Amino acid sequence: MKLNKQLLFFLSFLGILISSSLSAIIIAQTNDEIDATIQLYPTLVDTPEELSKFITRDFNTDEAKVRAIYTWLIQNVSYNPEEYKRFNYSFKNYRERNTKEEKTRRKIINHTLQTGSAVCEGYAMVFEKLCQLQNIDNYLVRGDTKTNFNDIGRTFANNHMWNVAFIKGEPFLFDATWGAGRYTTKFIKEPSYYYYKISPQHLINTHYPQQYEDAFLNEDLSTTLFFDRPLIIKHGLTFGDIISKEKSGVINQQLYNGEVVFKVATPVDEVSYSFGNETFVLDSSSVESFDNETTFTIPLTLGIDKLLVYFDGKPALGYLVN
Repeated sequence: MKLNKQLLFFLSFLGILISSSLSAIIIAQTNDEIDATIQLYPTLVDTPEELSKFITRDFNTDEAKVRAIYTWLIQNVSYNPEEYKRFNYSFKNYRERNTKEEKTRRKIINHTLQTGSAVCEGYAMVFEKLCQLQNIDNYLVRGDTKTNFNDIGRTFANNHMWNVAFIKGEPFLFDATWGAGRYTTKFIKEPSYYYYKISPQHLINTHYPQQYEDAFLNEDLSTTLFFDRPLIIKHGLTFGDIISKEKSGVINQQLYNGEVVFKVATPVDEVSYSFGNETFVLDSSSVESFDNETTFTIPLTLGIDKLLVYFDGKPALGYLVN
């Protein structure tokens, strides 16, 4: 009996050690290690269940699993607008939409996984399905995006889809489509984690959800105000960082005497601008940086209709001019 008690104590102690070791292993799964593990996965799979089995095998926390899902998508799926022609996304009413989505969702998911080609629906639906298979609360977000000068001042139209996933009960925003790269005349693969758990304050620069509560913002922002804002292109910049008087995305030249003064709450070493093809660098006398704020003056030219502002050589802000 005494021996059994000692054995039980030893086994209990051993169990504690094993549990502690497993916890240490979970903690040790850094982002780099997660990303490296995904590099060993097949680039194409037949079903979401097949990919989910790998994730279950290799990762122990919801945080790691969501990171793995996002990483696999941005590494292996290319954006291809031709996919819009493959499935019928149009619908007459919500009942028809729901029926079509039930019938086509699985096809879209499997096609994305099997070919590595998709539009935003493919990225977002695969993300959603894999989270579901891992018992991670999540849902799809439909909405609109603002990416170019033509978007300034227009009305709302659903044209994009992204995701919300809950980690430890807290909602986070994800856009694997935009995280995979960018599309001009062709897809340019540029995997990025900027849209992984992106803050609501930064995502609202470019994404407006159909149901505004999915923006997870305290401020009230109508679609009209959203599209009236300038293009905010620089990552890490928010609308609140624009502290100059000119906050509209449309600059009326009649209100200015040939130049516009801007002030932003971010340090900038060099400011340049463009009205079209040619880019001009502002003289240092026209740029003043102090206490993480930068003030600069841009001269306006008659006949221009667009203004693109660069911070340290990279696009930062865009305006229409009339």
